[in-house]
Amino acid sequence: MKNILHVISSPSGENSVSIKLGNAIVEKLISEYPGSSVTEINVAKDPFPHLEENLIRVTRSAPGPVDDEGLKRSNNAVQQVKEADIIVIGVPLFNFGIPSTLKSWLDNVVRPGVAFTYSEKGVQGLITGKQVYLAVASGGIYSEGPLKEYDFAAPYLEKVFNFIGVTDITTVRAEGVNMPNLKDIALQKAIDSIAV
Repeated sequence: MKNILHVISSPSGENSVSIKLGNAIVEKLISEYPGSSVTEINVAKDPFPHLEENLIRVTRSAPGPVDDEGLKRSNNAVQQVKEADIIVIGVPLFNFGIPSTLKSWLDNVVRPGVAFTYSEKGVQGLITGKQVYLAVASGGIYSEGPLKEYDFAAPYLEKVFNFIGVTDITTVRAEGVNMPNLKDIALQKAIDSIAV
């Protein structure tokens, strides 16, 4: 049994390839680990606030005002990540990067003193022992070829999770979903490649 956290970031609803791919990963995980629990959060439908002056103050000061709603929600997001054994994140590639709503969720989770700390030896991640699956959907091919250098989504997420202590990261890509020769097979090809 595993605790699975499924983060949805696409605003495209039932038409979203990243949501379909994320769901397929979750299904395979449940098949592999029967009895697992799944917590789903949709940051597109229920976005976290972007960092602003008050949110920075309450999430980056110790201990912070306990009655602040922004702090409570941020703490809850951190707790969900810490309680998860496996994190599945649906990532549509928007203008070469991640959706701003996913960035806001990360900004509420990746906090000094909570997700990482600085020591004499440098940065130390405080969230370890997790598996992360990135369900990346893109209109073109970004894993190789001339557009590879334009992918600031998967490499960024890998670096962020490495920074907080997560090193077991698997990226599953549905690529070419807008290309005439690939759009009809891109999702199934990605689903077939899922290894858990």
